Amino acid sequence: MTVTGTGNAPDVVDVVALGESMVTFLPTRPGRLADVPSFHRSIGGAESNVACALAAAGHTTRWVSRVGADGFGDHLVEAIGAYGVDVSHVRRDPSRPTGVYFRTAGDRADDTHEVAYYRAGSAASAMSPAGVDLDAVRAGRVLHLSGITAALSPDCLDLLRELTAPHPNRPLISFDVNHRPGLWGDAHRPEVLLDLAREADIVFVGEDEAEEAWGLTGGPTAIREALPEPGTLVVKQGGEGAVAFRAGRGQSCLPQGLKGLGGTPRGDGGPPARAKPRVGEGGRDGTPQSPGCETPPPPAATAPALKVDVVATTGAGDAFAAGFLSATLRGLPLTTRLRHGHLMAAATLTAPGDLATPPPRPLADRLAALDTPAWETLRLGPGWTDADAEAAEEAHTP
Repeated sequence: MTVTGTGNAPDVVDVVALGESMVTFLPTRPGRLADVPSFHRSIGGAESNVACALAAAGHTTRWVSRVGADGFGDHLVEAIGAYGVDVSHVRRDPSRPTGVYFRTAGDRADDTHEVAYYRAGSAASAMSPAGVDLDAVRAGRVLHLSGITAALSPDCLDLLRELTAPHPNRPLISFDVNHRPGLWGDAHRPEVLLDLAREADIVFVGEDEAEEAWGLTGGPTAIREALPEPGTLVVKQGGEGAVAFRAGRGQSCLPQGLKGLGGTPRGDGGPPARAKPRVGEGGRDGTPQSPGCETPPPPAATAPALKVDVVATTGAGDAFAAGFLSATLRGLPLTTRLRHGHLMAAATLTAPGDLATPPPRPLADRLAALDTPAWETLRLGPGWTDADAEAAEEAHTP
């Protein structure tokens, strides 16, 4: 079964992504920011990265945001639109600037890695429920959000709460936790991200960030215990791979009186959401669980990470989400969705910058269909997305 959407309105797209994008400055050589003499201009933003990657993979996408009425805002709208993303609902702010950031060439996890953000008071931080076209935001088969937006301002947090709340036209909600303590500052409230994730249908979270944000140290199962509501929960484990939990038939923990509603139960007495889209045969992405399951179900699927010759790690998590959502839109099996996530991430890991050319669909499908030994021995390096599927398999699989 594939995802169904909000109807057949002419402006419905496969995926809408809402969030801040910034102009990114990448160093021309390794070294401290103080020592780098020049930078290349690029673009970066968790949600727009997902929209661009999905558009490059052949899906219809829309990016909704707010940018300054300045040259950097012009560049963002033009660059993201060049990927085929609908940018007609990006609003321009004459009084607030477009955010920018500079980073070093090293791995984000490296102690020497530096990032300098200039986004406080940015145009995107002024997004609010009254300041965006909610109909355009909801006019997608999937709405992709992230925890980064929640950290930008109280108005942005209100917007995410509005979009994840029950609504007659609510699409399938995809939420990447994207825990960024530096963005929250003194207002850091990790429980906010947990609450937002509980309202989503598909959730992406790293095992490391779940520990950092919520103190969860028991691995994927402990994370599922803390997040039983989402129909699909994807736990990323870095170099080990990823696991996915799904609320299948007979696994729902909804109280007896709420079963069959097909929407998000609301403790405040508000109306339930409409029957939400389901993903995959036997899945219940539109029927979230409630806390109180005696025993969470085991992972429904696992997929080891690929061996990759890494060029840069920035944007790999966004690419993984894009690959998973692409396969979800196509109604592929859950394990295959994880593999497509790894393949899209591998494309970004083997290229500089936040965005990379995704593998052609025939190549991605061929590699995702490899048997387990071949998948586990596959190694991908820079330029692999340009390779012929058969040549790539023969060259990189012992």
